[in-house]
Amino acid sequence: MFKLSNYKTDNIKNDILSGLVVAVALVPEAIAFSFIVGISPIVGLYAAFILGAVTALLGGKPGMISGATGSVAVVLVGLAVAASAHLKSQGLSGDALAMGVLDYIFLATILAGAIQVAFGLLRLGKFIRLVPLPAIYGFVNGLAIVIAMAQFKFFDGQGWQMYVIVAVTMLIMYLLPRYTTAVPSGLVAIVALTLAVYFGHIDTVLIGDLADLSAFKGHLPSFHLPQTLTDLSAWQMVLPFAVIAALVGLIESLLTLAVLDELSGTRGSGNKECVALGLGNATSGFFGGMAGCAMIGQSIINYTSGGLGRLSSLTAAVGLMVLVASLTDVLNVIPVGVLIGIMFMVSIGTFEWSSFSHLRRMPRSDAFVMVAVTIITIFADLAIAVIAGVIISALVFAWKHARVTAHSRPLGKHAKLYELDGPLFFGSVQAFGDLFDVENDPKNIIVDFKNARVMDSSGVEAIEKLTERYAQEGKKLTLRHLSDDCKAVLAKAKANITHEEDDPEYKVARDY
Repeated sequence: MFKLSNYKTDNIKNDILSGLVVAVALVPEAIAFSFIVGISPIVGLYAAFILGAVTALLGGKPGMISGATGSVAVVLVGLAVAASAHLKSQGLSGDALAMGVLDYIFLATILAGAIQVAFGLLRLGKFIRLVPLPAIYGFVNGLAIVIAMAQFKFFDGQGWQMYVIVAVTMLIMYLLPRYTTAVPSGLVAIVALTLAVYFGHIDTVLIGDLADLSAFKGHLPSFHLPQTLTDLSAWQMVLPFAVIAALVGLIESLLTLAVLDELSGTRGSGNKECVALGLGNATSGFFGGMAGCAMIGQSIINYTSGGLGRLSSLTAAVGLMVLVASLTDVLNVIPVGVLIGIMFMVSIGTFEWSSFSHLRRMPRSDAFVMVAVTIITIFADLAIAVIAGVIISALVFAWKHARVTAHSRPLGKHAKLYELDGPLFFGSVQAFGDLFDVENDPKNIIVDFKNARVMDSSGVEAIEKLTERYAQEGKKLTLRHLSDDCKAVLAKAKANITHEEDDPEYKVARDY
């Protein structure tokens, strides 16, 4: 929460000014992401306000900006399509159909928020460190492509005017930052092209043609209990999408927090951000907003504009709501082509272009992970893509380290020593079993684990099997130099294996 005693005059001024800049920049993206899902823009605008305010007050990183995002919107597209088909089969149409679809989205938002709160309370935010860099590159690149592809549907049935507006918007957003960053380039594009279309009487589709926002003028979000909340069949449809939306939101929010940590040199709380994000989404679902998460682009805009405290992100959320409540007539006349152009530039800015140069220098396994995550993101969804990337990377790591070797030497006439080197786990148990000459070895065998380590139950089982093989030949197997954690693994597995207590202070492969 706020610690006003720590605020200086400059901090307050910078936070308020940067927050106002972000508030204006949030409007076009919130509207555009709503259009991706196929719902009223007010749903995205309400989400940006509610989610932004809650995470500003309770989040794990001061100055982070949260709201409706493309990554979560893409997940909700599938739910909107499924819910629409289901409700049409029940005979619903028109406004009743639109409201029914919204209730499914609100339920998904509430469930996603509950999952995220549980994730934070269980202190699982640290697991973002398990996502390898190639998977992050693939995630970001896939997200950029998906956002761009979602815009193509708006060109259906449109004339040349739409293409010109999109092109001019992109040109303004590309060139203006080279001369000044005092005003967001997206805002300049919106104002300039809206005036040109309005006074030039250019025939093109406007926001008001897709969803009239005038009815929301002067209105603040109000409590709404989704009818789907007590519908078991709705839960069955919504739950998979809610889980995916929750995971996507967590991944993007924690990645944004990591980026800001690096920029600011301070460390935020991942678990606290998870809880705040979940509370924000749950609140959004009950007050007419869609699910969302942290916004990398807007958070960086806020940081570089001087917004370092919670006041900046709260100002952005409140400023956005003031715009929505008082300027809906203006929002109605904004050309849709401007929003499409902005989203194309967001897509271009999101894409990690440096990954192409990294691709040439990466090991083949890392390159495969990056390409695989990108493709899965495009054709499946973001959460599955990142999880697949983590699994593939883990399997590659296991394969690379599934090597265990042994040097053997006799200890007199009746004993032999095997000195192991490498980890003993599920990936190396086959190689481990092939190291020993059970039939020709003497009666006493000592296996030295000074340079090795038992990693899991598969390793314990491999040792037990080896012990049994020697026992069947009337020979004894003894383990030497086991670390304390290795002994704990053997004891937990209740393994019938003899090991020497020759050096109780000896440590192997110490954990740091």
